[in-house]
Amino acid sequence: MKEENKLKTIEKLFEGKEIRTLWDADKEEYYFSVVDVIYALTDSKNPRDYWYKLKIRMSTEEKSQLSTNCRQLKMQSSDGKFYNTDTLDTEGIFRLIQSIPSPKAEPFKLWLAKVGNERVDETFDPEIGFQRLINIYLRKGYSRDWIKQRLITILNRNILTEAWSEHGIEKEIEFAILTNEIYKTWSDFTAKEYKQYKNLTKESLRDNMTNTELALNNLAEVATKEIIDVKTPYGLDENKTIAKEGGEVAKNARIDLENRLGKSVISSKNAKDINLITEKKAIKN
Repeated sequence: MKEENKLKTIEKLFEGKEIRTLWDADKEEYYFSVVDVIYALTDSKNPRDYWYKLKIRMSTEEKSQLSTNCRQLKMQSSDGKFYNTDTLDTEGIFRLIQSIPSPKAEPFKLWLAKVGNERVDETFDPEIGFQRLINIYLRKGYSRDWIKQRLITILNRNILTEAWSEHGIEKEIEFAILTNEIYKTWSDFTAKEYKQYKNLTKESLRDNMTNTELALNNLAEVATKEIIDVKTPYGLDENKTIAKEGGEVAKNARIDLENRLGKSVISSKNAKDINLITEKKAIKN
C-alpha cells in the first residue's frame, strides 16, 4: 500500500454506521473493513467472532471466493492506533452481504437479484442494455452529443480488444499495458497520471474526458486497429510497437489542433465540470 493511498471513512452508510475504507491507488480499488460491515448489518456485540463463525458455516466455494478478495490491511481503530484488519474489495463485500442472514442485508440482496435479472434480459435483447447505458449517462447529466461520442468509443474499443486477443494478447495486465502505451503516446500521460490530473480515483477516465479528448483517444485506438490489420503483430512486444504507432497518429492530430487553437486540449476537467457546462448551456438556451 503506497503513500498516495487515501484513508477514507464512509459515513451514514448502513444506517449511519461508519465503515472504514482504504483506497488502493495501485489496484484502483476500495477495500472495506469486514468487521465494520458485519457490525452494521447484525449489531453483533462481537463482529470479529461473528466473522469467524460465518467462515466456518460457509461452503468451500464461498470461502474460496471470499479468500481470493480478502486482504489484511492496517486500519485505524477507535484508540487511534493502526491494526491489521480483514478487508474485502467491492465484489467481496457484496458476496459477504449475501452470506449474512440479516434483515438489513435484504435490500442489498434484492438489488443484486434485480441487477442479475436485468443482465439476463439484456442477453436475449442487447438493445435493452444499450438503452440502459444511455439512460445512465443521461441521469448523470451528460449531453446527448457526448453520449453519442462515448458509445462510439466503446464500440471501437471492443473491436480493438478483440484484435489484440486474436494477435496473442491474453492476460488482463497485457491489455492494460497496451492501453497505457496508447494513452502515454497521444496525451503524454499514463492512465494513472491522466486520472490524477483530472482528480479522479476509481472513476472511469473515459467517462471524465471532454468530447475532444474522447475523439483523440478514439482516433488512437482506431488507428491502432487498422495498423494491426496491416502489420499483423503477435505478442506483447510487437503489439506495444503498434499501439505506440496508433497513439502517434492521434498525437499528431492533437498537436495540429493545439497549434490552431493556441491552447492545450488535454483538460483537467472531469465529469462534474463537463456536466456543469451542459447545465449552464441548457439554462441559457
